[in-house]
Amino acid sequence: MNETLVTVVGNVATTPVFRELASGPVARFRLAVTARYYDAVQNVWADGHTNFFTVWAKRSLGSNVQGSLAIGEPVIVQGRLKVRDEERGGQHWTSADIDAITIGHDLSRGTSAFRRVLKANTALTEAAGAREPERDPEPEPVG
Repeated sequence: MNETLVTVVGNVATTPVFRELASGPVARFRLAVTARYYDAVQNVWADGHTNFFTVWAKRSLGSNVQGSLAIGEPVIVQGRLKVRDEERGGQHWTSADIDAITIGHDLSRGTSAFRRVLKANTALTEAAGAREPERDPEPEPVG
């Protein structure tokens, strides 16, 4: 229960890699997050240090990442932060991973077109001739 949840805003730094595993679909990509600050001496905004995170998306989120993200696109990622400290082959390294809960395009920096993914049981229901329930009409404006 004491997990570190983070929300980071950055750019997709690598092409998402998609794998179909026994446990389900998984996608991963690197996210570049660069701090911005105002340089009062030069009277301009400047880039600070860039942090890189490996983002892991599982199940349907992983499948949707595969068809939705490309290098350079601005995204917002929310998930569980996991910092790993390992030693392999005599080399010591640290990585910061995010086990993503949700990922979306940063609409303050561009536009995006959403496409709903039909689930398998929805497709079967539609194939059997079932209709989508009727929706309430739009309310009329009060005059």
